Amino acid sequence: MIAFVKELRVSKITGGAITMLVIVFNIGVSYAQGGNQTYFVFKNCSFNKMFVNSIKKPITMKKYLAELIGTFALVLFGCGAAVVDGKTIPAAVLPDAPLGVGILGIALAFGLAVVAMAYAIGPISGCHINPAITIAMLVAKKISGKDALGYIIAQFMGATIGAAVLYAFLSGSPNFNGIGEWGLGSNGWGPGYLGGYSTTSAFLAEVILTFLFLFVIFGTNSRFGNSSMAGLAIGLTLVLIHLVAIPITGTSVNPARSFGPAIFAGGKALGQLWLFMIAPVIGGILAALVWRNVFDKEAN
Repeated sequence: MIAFVKELRVSKITGGAITMLVIVFNIGVSYAQGGNQTYFVFKNCSFNKMFVNSIKKPITMKKYLAELIGTFALVLFGCGAAVVDGKTIPAAVLPDAPLGVGILGIALAFGLAVVAMAYAIGPISGCHINPAITIAMLVAKKISGKDALGYIIAQFMGATIGAAVLYAFLSGSPNFNGIGEWGLGSNGWGPGYLGGYSTTSAFLAEVILTFLFLFVIFGTNSRFGNSSMAGLAIGLTLVLIHLVAIPITGTSVNPARSFGPAIFAGGKALGQLWLFMIAPVIGGILAALVWRNVFDKEAN
């Protein structure tokens, strides 16, 4: 099968693959560099379609796998810090037990997990590890619908695996008596959950804080921002968000992060999951629309 391609842009492909393509097909190539991206531009060339797919397919699968691993790490580190040592263990339960990390420690665990993953998988997938981010990028036309669907599936899978591994850790404790209501760091609200905040407070917190989170993501990765510092800025923003929202909802701003623990906790956590599927997505979409139509209007 021969496919005629008017123009093909290949970004961040290894030099070996590019060299092979040039030698085998002997086509004209122009080189361009813009920002942190390097492009090889192939104009008015025809070549075997299977060869293009052989390059594209492994890259796509690597992106999905990176999103799965990144979301897995976020749930394991963040929810793990909350569940394993978020609270100070009473001396009657475990003598000479260390103090728990508390709200600040939990916030840092989530934020630092994002920083670590941003620099680990950012060059591969962009490190969304959050369906609200992926949907916002889709609205902003920065990702294709096909990739967005693959990312979201991988993120929910990663979060579920992370929660399963955390459950396996906890089940080995001598004091383990089941997960309990809102277990495994599940998100929630209302009487019996942390600060006991109302549904309205929980919904507003998730929408507004996700909006601010995505606004920082768009800004740091735009032509206005410093992309080399984006991972740190985004991670620190997540720390700040957790410091505010932990007493209200436990802090989601990420449907996958809420989904994984709720599947295992069941009960109220599963019954309240709808809010954490909807509110962060609304906040992300609003941020995408504001950024695209106000701050990035000239680029569009």
